[in-house]
Amino acid sequence: MSRAVAALLLSLLAAPVGAAAGELFCCTEPASGRRICADMLPQQCRGLAYRVFDRAGNPIRDVAAPLTPEQKAAAAAEAQRKKEEEEKRLEQRRIDQALLTTYATAEDIDMAQRKAEGDVQLTIQTATAKITDLQKSQRKLAEEAEFYKRKAMPPELDTKLRTVGHEIRLQQELIQVKRKELEAIRSKYDSDRQRYFQLTGRSSAQPAER
Repeated sequence: MSRAVAALLLSLLAAPVGAAAGELFCCTEPASGRRICADMLPQQCRGLAYRVFDRAGNPIRDVAAPLTPEQKAAAAAEAQRKKEEEEKRLEQRRIDQALLTTYATAEDIDMAQRKAEGDVQLTIQTATAKITDLQKSQRKLAEEAEFYKRKAMPPELDTKLRTVGHEIRLQQELIQVKRKELEAIRSKYDSDRQRYFQLTGRSSAQPAER
């Protein structure tokens, strides 16, 4: 205990009982390093960290200095970061639980992937076959249009050619979309499979337990 604290405690003990029953507030001036103590928070201690003692000189609690605007901003940013991390952790936990609920074995993932890919492949095959039929119609219409090189093409024939060309482009765009979807499906199930192995503690080489 410092001499200043000891001296102030002695003065408190010598005071009436009501006063001696109070607390002692102490802080240190940053500039001078001088210790300041009183039976109530000294004016010099306001805005500084201080310690509170009981009448016996035992420390009761420490009170931190008020935060600066910069410290408050940093504390708020840190609290937000921790909040976002916790939200991510809870979301990942929810995803992991859903994964384990959906797939009892690794083979279930394989089956789901084959089905998802099969549905997309079927759409691609259907669109490809439709393009083949449309191109046949387009060639026939083009042959018919050959007769009108030197004169106006009938509006009906012109409309049919435009319509067939538009339908072919639509089917080609559909195939491009489905091919990208196929890549996304493969990426998704590869990720699900890898996470499943991490959660269950098995490697892809180990057989699934049924």
